[in-house]
Amino acid sequence: MDKETTNLQHFLLNRQKDYPEATGEFTSLFQDILLASKIISREVNKAGLVEILGLTGKVNVQGEEVQKLDEFSLETFVKVMRRGGSLCVMASEETDDIITIPDKYPKGKYVLVFDPLDGSSNIDANVSIGTIFGIYKRVTDENKDEKCGYADVLQPARDLVAAGYVIYGSSTMFVYSTGQGVHGFTLDPSVGEFLLSHEDIKIPKKSKIYSVNEGNYNKWSDGVKRYIDYLKAEDKETDRPYKARYIGSLVADFHRNLLYGGIFMYPRDKKSKNGKLRLLYEAGPLAYIVKQAGGYASDGKKDILDIVPDKIHQRVPLFIGSEEDVKKLEEFIKKNGDDV
Repeated sequence: MDKETTNLQHFLLNRQKDYPEATGEFTSLFQDILLASKIISREVNKAGLVEILGLTGKVNVQGEEVQKLDEFSLETFVKVMRRGGSLCVMASEETDDIITIPDKYPKGKYVLVFDPLDGSSNIDANVSIGTIFGIYKRVTDENKDEKCGYADVLQPARDLVAAGYVIYGSSTMFVYSTGQGVHGFTLDPSVGEFLLSHEDIKIPKKSKIYSVNEGNYNKWSDGVKRYIDYLKAEDKETDRPYKARYIGSLVADFHRNLLYGGIFMYPRDKKSKNGKLRLLYEAGPLAYIVKQAGGYASDGKKDILDIVPDKIHQRVPLFIGSEEDVKKLEEFIKKNGDDV
């Protein structure tokens, strides 16, 4: 496929030909996500020139200070997505409750869960940040006049029909999967289009990179500590020690490891007994993507894709990346324990 002239819309439409039952609603939904992403990318790229850096003085439902770009990104996504006619409900980590579609707008058969701007603590330092999203089909019955609600949002990541992320870095890149591999598109600002740049991304089965905040080492379980010690020990036969690469921005860390191989870790610890990352908006969509790329995501004991959320802001530990590395981590936790 000609990467220089293939944009995301053409790529989606070309694949849609294999599904005669397709109505175009899904492609329309993606176009809305692309529009919101372009608007956010524009603001991120000029953030140092306008009054959009810094804190708003508010605290979100997660107890985190809200950055101005956080607020702008949430508002942009909500405004663009609610009027497109493809969604029946949304949920975001930045809001207390689910986001309903006002009656004045048409409603569709899809559900959007999203983190509008992940890595916001890095915004003022000009570190790469990103948007993460997942798309489900509604489970409530439109024909029986059932209203969309929590049942539509609280689905396991294995039931996602699509997931993706946008990374705002030296270039803006859109990476997604609809269950047919993982594909990346880079924004060409001169034409305003996301052009195909990374077709059918595959993560290596094993790596030499680990990404984790080792400042929390003393707060982790024995299983996680011993796994980290194992990675740092010298052993030529197993190609150790590994290299530590940690940005502290989930999308940026995940994106690097997806391309080069690696394991990203955010374990539970003494302060965050249930883990820190959100299942619906972060762990679930990224687990879906890494699976399609040949990788694996775990909470340390089981596949992230199989966890059924019981609340919209549920948190989980996350170990994600190259399959053999994550499986090895699970072995250490099984043998040495996960209690903190």
